[in-house]
Amino acid sequence: MLEYLKRGVCMELNIKQIVEELGLDEPMKEIQFIQTKHRMKLAHFWDIKKGDNVLEIGCGQGDMTAVLAACVGESGAVDAIDKAKPDYGSPLTLGQAMDKIKATKLGEQIHVEFDQDILLDDVHFPRNMYDQIVFSHSSWYMASEAEVFELFKKLRPLGKRLCFAEWSTHIEEMVQYPHLLAAMIQSQYEAYKKSSQANIRTLLTPEKIISLANLAGWEIAHKTIIHSLDLQDGQWEVQYVCEDFEKQMNAINDMPDKVKENLRAQWQILKTCHENMNQIIKPLPVFAFTAE
Repeated sequence: MLEYLKRGVCMELNIKQIVEELGLDEPMKEIQFIQTKHRMKLAHFWDIKKGDNVLEIGCGQGDMTAVLAACVGESGAVDAIDKAKPDYGSPLTLGQAMDKIKATKLGEQIHVEFDQDILLDDVHFPRNMYDQIVFSHSSWYMASEAEVFELFKKLRPLGKRLCFAEWSTHIEEMVQYPHLLAAMIQSQYEAYKKSSQANIRTLLTPEKIISLANLAGWEIAHKTIIHSLDLQDGQWEVQYVCEDFEKQMNAINDMPDKVKENLRAQWQILKTCHENMNQIIKPLPVFAFTAE
């Protein structure tokens, strides 16, 4: 028990150090602390160690990147890539957020490339170069199940271990249902778009993700469910769908009327949830695994 408490205190100190280095104002600092704490839980489960050489797929604004850099230390390195352009994102763009991280001591371990689609034929990485390949909270961003499979397959020869995390579709409390419903609504109207930069495009269950990883040649070593109920993501996704639904639907021309009716009914349910329980909406559990 004492050793566990020591590890917990150490983790808390590391989180504070990471957030302090980013130089955020107080409201943003509180949000970032919660986000960083969750990603530290993931890094501990994955057993990211000092000296590791890490490839991170879908680095976004660098929440996971900063934690990985702290874990690998000065003797390690993090190569972070994202297919989005550096001017994508809000309130800070991906480039602006990553510049803040790069300006800290953690930035010495980080190499970042935006607008980099690893699935393109002309994008290559040396075989067996990485100790850990991290793919965290990015699979729902992919365009299809087939694209996730192709990514898993391309990553297979690049490193020793795959470290994965994504929201789980298995809710454990009703306060998590609005987050799931928001994700389901988005994935349904996204199916009618030819191109998109939405956060949720393909809804994948833990079972489907494991199946795709196995087909690509990965063998699951350890898996778990991680709870971070103080994360704000559930409320963010619900609010986004409630406010943006009409705009998204108006931009789609070839959706059958019956599908529109069904989606509008789901949206009304979500709006009621948002109005009646916004302050107690919690994020989905997080499904995580390591594979070799």
